[in-house]
Amino acid sequence: MENKKQKVPSVTAGKGKNVRGRMKDSEPNPVDVYAGQRMRLRRVMLKMSQQSLARKLGLTFQQVQKYEKGENRIGFSRICDIADVLGTTLDYFRDGMDKKTAENSPMRLVNPPEAEAEEIAEIREEDPLKKTETLELIKNYYKIHNRRLSRHIFNLVRDMGKSNSVMAKK
Repeated sequence: MENKKQKVPSVTAGKGKNVRGRMKDSEPNPVDVYAGQRMRLRRVMLKMSQQSLARKLGLTFQQVQKYEKGENRIGFSRICDIADVLGTTLDYFRDGMDKKTAENSPMRLVNPPEAEAEEIAEIREEDPLKKTETLELIKNYYKIHNRRLSRHIFNLVRDMGKSNSVMAKK
């Protein structure tokens, strides 16, 4: 009995895209590239080296490089670990992704989004509580131990928000 690996056939879905995630020309999927760029951005913001991140994840720095370039896809369990090490949420890796990039997800290549799915995405984009920026702001606000200072910051942000909404109405 031979132990041969069966090759999974490459299924394509219009526009020369491969449903397994890679583009037909073997280029990395733009969604994977975007997630890798976000990973790199966060790592650099934290002044963390690829070597340090790799060590914390039990990887080689070359693997971190491949993730950051989008050359290797990041599995869900791995991206959960990366988010933990980088002190962020899973949503961070897709925040700010433009519609054109998002349309390259393997699911959307097979099943283009219908009107309902687009409505849900719009609601998600409009909800400020779903944004990584909001979550980071809240987390950092509660790290301020000087309650008097945090109250001043709260009032400042509140007042700036009020003045912006008044300006927008004019």
